[in-house]
Amino acid sequence: MLFLSRFHALLPTALLLFLAPGGQAQTLPTPIVTAGSGQILRSDNKPALPGADFSPYMEWLDAEITTLGVPGVAMGVVNSHQVLALKTWGVRSLGEDAAVDSHTLFRIASVSKTFAGAVAAMLVHDQRQSWDTPIISILPQYAIGTESATREMTLRHVLSHTTGLMPHAYSNMLDSGVAYEKIQEKFREIPTVCPPGRCYGYQNVVFSLVSDVVEVSEHESYEQYVQERLFTPLGMTTASVGLEGYTGADNVSTAHQLRGETWRNVPTNPAYYSVGPAAGVNASVEDMMVWAQANLGAFPLVLPPEVLAEQQTPVVETPRGSYFNRWPRLDKAWYGLGWRIFDYAGVRVIHHGGGVRGFRSELVLVPSLDIAMVVLFNGETPLANDVVPHFLDTVLP
Repeated sequence: MLFLSRFHALLPTALLLFLAPGGQAQTLPTPIVTAGSGQILRSDNKPALPGADFSPYMEWLDAEITTLGVPGVAMGVVNSHQVLALKTWGVRSLGEDAAVDSHTLFRIASVSKTFAGAVAAMLVHDQRQSWDTPIISILPQYAIGTESATREMTLRHVLSHTTGLMPHAYSNMLDSGVAYEKIQEKFREIPTVCPPGRCYGYQNVVFSLVSDVVEVSEHESYEQYVQERLFTPLGMTTASVGLEGYTGADNVSTAHQLRGETWRNVPTNPAYYSVGPAAGVNASVEDMMVWAQANLGAFPLVLPPEVLAEQQTPVVETPRGSYFNRWPRLDKAWYGLGWRIFDYAGVRVIHHGGGVRGFRSELVLVPSLDIAMVVLFNGETPLANDVVPHFLDTVLP
């Protein structure tokens, strides 16, 4: 295992944007990952976005957050070798004075699936598993859906939401507080709507079979694997998988929902932490910027190019109906392996969003421009539906 330490360099003045709850301007650090020998492990041969001006986007976002009164927000823009913009708004929790900063922990909800996709791709890359090995041969204790579905379902099907099972199977049980371990007993009862590989059906519970595969393959928990293979080597010091990583943090953002016209604190639903691959990651905006850089190819010793390419290749076209399908310049949409993939204004875009009680998150990459953005909200707000297309319209005029 290669362990890395993080160093920082200052942004060029021309790219400076401000970080502060009160809007105070300051220079921003760039996360740099180096080996113990000092060798930089990022690929700097990609061009920075020329003449980037994010001020109109930042002004729009600032106005929307103010108008909607979202309790707390953190946003960052990066390319593969530096931070281009970083700003936070508001407080960690209503009724308290502590402000959101770049280290404040958020639940990133279904953006957790991007980590699970990387985990599965790494298992395949390391020849620990195969994309097309039937799940039943890895996890013989499970019967999932019909007998034929159980026999044919593979790791690729799980990671691309092409299991053929009824969409969102048993997510309602998670909403009601039932944990993954209890839901497993009902796997056999999930209706099958098409043969595996033939149709798209988004999952949270079944997607989390990735954790079982890790335990069988690596003889360690999913949480340990992610920590050892992703968080630690990337220097993601605040990131964690699971409830304890959230409740045990000091600088943590709490969940909020809008009740009528008033924002209210709401309790955490721990059941979604039991499906760690689907929704169990906690992270700050600083760590999510590092994750965005990693998925732009900045850290090839952690995420090799072939791992990224496999994840970011379309597997199945996604039907219309989700919020991103209503983005005006979106041409086509697919799901890959832990990532959504779009053609937006003729440019390939990699994306995932997330929502869990009291939190929303959005992460988008434009690999051809070597640029990415992440926005984290500690409130369930429809603004999350709009932050990505507005950003894309800024960088893709």
